[in-house]
Amino acid sequence: MLALGLDTSNYTTSAALCSSCGEILQSRRLLPVKTGERGLRQSEAVFAHVRQLAEQVESVMKAASEPLSCVCASVSPRDGEDSYMPVFNVGEMAGRVIAAAHHVPFFTTTHQRGHIRAAKVDSGLTAEKFLALHLSGGTTDVLFMDGEILTPLGTSMDLHAGQLVDRVGVALGLPFPSGPHLEKLARQGNAKALVPVSMDEKSLQCHLSGAEAQLMRMIQKEENQNDIAAEVYSILCRTVLRLLKATADQTGTNEILLAGGVMSSSLLREMLLERNEKRRLQLHLHFGRPEYSGDNAVGVALIGLEKLQGG
Repeated sequence: MLALGLDTSNYTTSAALCSSCGEILQSRRLLPVKTGERGLRQSEAVFAHVRQLAEQVESVMKAASEPLSCVCASVSPRDGEDSYMPVFNVGEMAGRVIAAAHHVPFFTTTHQRGHIRAAKVDSGLTAEKFLALHLSGGTTDVLFMDGEILTPLGTSMDLHAGQLVDRVGVALGLPFPSGPHLEKLARQGNAKALVPVSMDEKSLQCHLSGAEAQLMRMIQKEENQNDIAAEVYSILCRTVLRLLKATADQTGTNEILLAGGVMSSSLLREMLLERNEKRRLQLHLHFGRPEYSGDNAVGVALIGLEKLQGG
């Protein structure tokens, strides 16, 4: 069986093919963002997806070794009737058309569920019940997963992790999205944990807007760019681990899957593992493959395949 997955997010146009034999193929392209800008308006992003999606689908379909069995598309950012963004209409429309043309079932899922499912690939996570951290430009969410049941537990109340990375990066003159470029600077800098963590452990809520304000002041004072970049990853590492430790203590679950574009950072992964061990937090951290951490359609295709197999 072969599933086509489509994901049209605020950052990336993505298509993927996943087979029941475990074969995975993906094609994706970042949305075009002008230098100095921190993203696109929804109308601009929709037009970009319309221009780019056909090329991504053609790229993966050329390698298809068997007929399609189903199509699946992400149709909203998260679970819930109030979760909506126009960009996902592009993938849904294309998915419905492709499924109808091939006379195969069409399934829907969410962008967040796609991220979590993609991160499970080769992560070593086998537990049915686990905590999932979704760290991206639009989410800093901790969720409890029990099979297919997803329960939100904790989040950022203002700025999200990916927004902090991109806003600081753009302010430093880096391209958008800024993650890979900011990480290069950070590896050459030294962090002194100058930015304090802002969190309420009971409510599992954190805040990152204060961190942004302090980092922007450092930029205005023309402090060392490498050190500023290092401070970004320091505050993210400390915030994430405090959020995860508090959630693990409340739920009694320490099996944790880390997903989302921010988690494609090898530097952040290294820092989390090192600090988790040094502080003896006893969190079992599972990471997806870096290429499946950023926005992609692999998880969406796998969800479609599993829905097909599950009847």
